[in-house]
Amino acid sequence: VQLQASGGGLVQAGGSLRLSCAASGLSYRSYRMGWFRQAPGKEREFVAGFTWSGGRSYYADSVKGRFTASRDNAKNTVYLQMNSLKPEDTAVYYCGALFGSGSYSESEQYTYWGQGTLVTVSS
Repeated sequence: VQLQASGGGLVQAGGSLRLSCAASGLSYRSYRMGWFRQAPGKEREFVAGFTWSGGRSYYADSVKGRFTASRDNAKNTVYLQMNSLKPEDTAVYYCGALFGSGSYSESEQYTYWGQGTLVTVSS
């Protein structure tokens, strides 16, 4: 099982980035996906959660209206489109795989994590 995150980088405030997370070794129907982030000195926090089959996506209040999660089932890849970025969005972003009925927002519910990709937003 492997989750490979990519797409991070340095961007100015107001700019955009799209993160990707490629999943392998799992049947995509067997789990849900989430994005989290961790800023220096802070705990990992929930960003977005969604299923591979579509339907409603869930977002942290801090990113609603700016971030959009999506998926490409054929590529077993999920994305996080981040627009109107702010300096406070600076963090390492992680994708995770959630099995069972646990809450999207609880990091301890996730079984597998990608390696993280750094997003730095300059003011």
